[in-house]
Formats: sequence, structure tokens, C-alpha cells
Amino acid sequence: MDKFKKVAALMLLGMCFSAAAAMAAGGGMHMEKADIDPGNVSSLQRGARNFMNYCAGCHSAQYVRYKTIGKDLDLSEEQLIDNLMFNADKTYETIQASMPSADAGRWYGVTPPDLSLMVRAKGADYVFNFLKGFYVSKDSPTGVNNLVLAGTSMPHVLWELQGYQTASFSTHENKDGSVTTTFEGFETLSAGSMDAEDYGEFVRDTVNFLAFISEPIRSDRRKLGVWVLMFLIFFYILASMLKKQIWKDVK
Repeated sequence: MDKFKKVAALMLLGMCFSAAAAMAAGGGMHMEKADIDPGNVSSLQRGARNFMNYCAGCHSAQYVRYKTIGKDLDLSEEQLIDNLMFNADKTYETIQASMPSADAGRWYGVTPPDLSLMVRAKGADYVFNFLKGFYVSKDSPTGVNNLVLAGTSMPHVLWELQGYQTASFSTHENKDGSVTTTFEGFETLSAGSMDAEDYGEFVRDTVNFLAFISEPIRSDRRKLGVWVLMFLIFFYILASMLKKQIWKDVK
């Protein structure tokens, strides 16, 4: 009994740590669902366009090749070269950032991370809310801060599309003297070229593409999984019928 209690206590402690980590990762804020669709090829094509036009200048995606993108997104080699391969010559090359990493590290204080596995590491909802979470901040060297990742050194590169917004916060003093800050909402400061709905779709397509490059084999893996399940079901039925036939005379 004592051993059982110790195991139960350890499990409860682990659950508490997991919950605390989840709250810390989310920053205590409500995360809007990304609602991406990795099977939507049109969305993935738009996301690839968005990534190359707005992200690839600073960020690499060195674990995915152009030919993989072309194959899975139904793009010909000519379409790849004309629309996506701005700093590459061969389709077997991976996506490299246009900005030298040494210069980026000096200008921004940190080298922009490779985005190949960003969605797998952080989750689609995290990246989706991050790209929508920039707000004007006079205390930031870039002029903006981010609701999801406070103190980020990344500038708001999509400001022409989203525009600029301010964030409203309220503070509450607790009984122990600590202060709790709560996010209340955004307010548009200057409009961009897209309204909120169109910008949301733009970000959704971009995150959808990032989810794709984080696991390009996902669709093939799921198709294979369906066939494996069908085989197992068929084999189970066959085995059950065979068992009944063999043991039918045994009482």
C-alpha cells in the first residue's frame, strides 16, 4: 500500500509540473485555434508563397528540399524556379536564408531561428498567435512587442499587411503584494492593406506551410496507416473465422 501511495504521489507531482509548464508556455493567455488543414494544397501553395516573400529573407528551412515542396504541392520545376527559388539554383537544395547569419545576429542580437521544425516544437496555435500578436511598444528597440513571446527581437515584418495595433492590459494587486497583469485586447492604431479576416487567412496559410515542412511525410504516413489498419481488421476477421472453424467441434 505504501508503495502504491508513493507511485500515486509521483504521478500527481508529474501532472502538476506538466500543467505548470503548459501555463508557462502559453503565457496565461487564451490561444486562438489555428485551424490549419495540411491536406489543403491551395492553402499550402499560398503559404509557400508567403514564406518565401516574407520569411525566407531572415529564416532558413534547411530540413526541407525544394523538390519535396514541388512534389507534394503539385508544383512543376518551372513553377518552383520562377516563384519560390529566389536564392537557389537546384531543386535538391534546401531553403536558405538570404540574410547572412552573422549579420542577423549582430543586428537583432540573436540569429533568426531555422523554421523547419518550429511548428513541431511550438505547435501551430503558438506560431499562429505569435504572428498575430505584435503590438506597438515604445520600450522595445524594434518599436513592437509580442503578446505570445514578450521581449522578442523580431520586428513586425508583416506590418504592411496587418497594420499596427496597441494592446490593453489591466493590473490587479494580490493579497501577497504581487501584481497580476491581464491582457484585455487589441485596438487598431493604423490599418494595413488587409482587414482582420484576410490577415488571419494569410497567417493561417503560412502556418499551414510551416506545419507541412515540419513533417512532409505526414500525408504519406497517414495513407499508409489507413492501409495498415484495413489489413489488421481484415486479418482479425479472417483469424476469428478460422478459429471458429477449427474449434467448432470442441466442446
